[in-house]
Amino acid sequence: MELCMTGIDFVHAPLEKREAVSLVRGQVQALLPCIAAQKGVQGCVLLATCNRTELYLHGAEGAQLDALAVLAEAAGFDAAEYRGYSITRTGEDAVHHLMQVAAGLESQIFGDDQIVSQVKGAVALAREAKTVDAVLDTMFRRAVTAGKRVRTETRLTGVPASAAEVGARRAAQFFGSLEGKRAVVIGNGEMGRLAASTLRAQGYAVTVTLRSYHHGETVVPAGCDTWPYDTRCEVLDGADLAVSATTSPHFTLTAEQVAAMRNPPRLLLDLAMPRDIEQAVGEDKRVTLLNLDDLGDLGDHNAEAREVAMRILGEEEQAFYEWYGYRQALPLIAAVKDEALTRLHYDHAYNGLHEDGDLDGLAELAVNKTVDLLLGGMKELVDAEHLAACLAHMRKGSGR
Repeated sequence: MELCMTGIDFVHAPLEKREAVSLVRGQVQALLPCIAAQKGVQGCVLLATCNRTELYLHGAEGAQLDALAVLAEAAGFDAAEYRGYSITRTGEDAVHHLMQVAAGLESQIFGDDQIVSQVKGAVALAREAKTVDAVLDTMFRRAVTAGKRVRTETRLTGVPASAAEVGARRAAQFFGSLEGKRAVVIGNGEMGRLAASTLRAQGYAVTVTLRSYHHGETVVPAGCDTWPYDTRCEVLDGADLAVSATTSPHFTLTAEQVAAMRNPPRLLLDLAMPRDIEQAVGEDKRVTLLNLDDLGDLGDHNAEAREVAMRILGEEEQAFYEWYGYRQALPLIAAVKDEALTRLHYDHAYNGLHEDGDLDGLAELAVNKTVDLLLGGMKELVDAEHLAACLAHMRKGSGR
């Protein structure tokens, strides 16, 4: 199995290293064809989230692919610089890792329910770019199924569903009482809306900054006010909490902007990757700045739920390997059919039945000859249990 992946994630790389190779959707779309064009690559999928950049490759038979070098060449960074900040997995290790990622078991926020959508989105982008082959497509489909099953079949008690929820909990701990507290959320994407609605549910007066507003098109969480993004510093001055969660390549808040505020927010949460808020903002004694690395894991790791999750992953991995094994066997299956037909033609009884036009006899001879040849070549593997299962499958297919 010529599968390999490389990952630069929160476990192996500090924020500044991850930030340098963080990719947005448009960048992933542009990189996929470049990666697929490299020698030995038959298929590729690039998963880019706030906490990980992972490249999955399926290579031609015998290909010795260096996934980190492939990614570095396409993305334009120095592979040697990232050898100590990345992890490479091959074969079954790569499959198992993807399953765990899709289930949220490898997330910074244990059980994060956003990741399965991101895994699904990654393979969808690869399909659009025509860079995913059958092996990676099937592997990712099984991983998405595994992630969905883990979310619906397990109870991850006490585990926050997203970084937005963890940030809201940390804010509640920071302020103690939420009475009269005012929050400003910069960004109205998926994470921004989730943060705004979560804070609103906790009792904050929430204002969401918008770059533009189109009636009937722009979705703003219920109960939240809006403010133009370009004048965000005005509404931030005097607020208690600021949350920034955008995909902007530039800072949404700089140290200079915060220093100019008379009453900057006491707590600033940066939920973006790359970071939205300039790190130097944290040097201002009037504020506390927390980013994704600071949030950590507030989840209660439920051992029973993890055990169930691992069982589910095992089932989906096995389903993938069964598909893969059958796919690998297809050329041999075709060869077996050809050989069985050839051997049938050499059978003395065949010519007589053929001359007589005895179709039932020919059919019986063909079946008996083929079954005998197959079972005779697998004597050590055949037992009553497997034959009974095969017979049940055959009867099911015939409607009996």
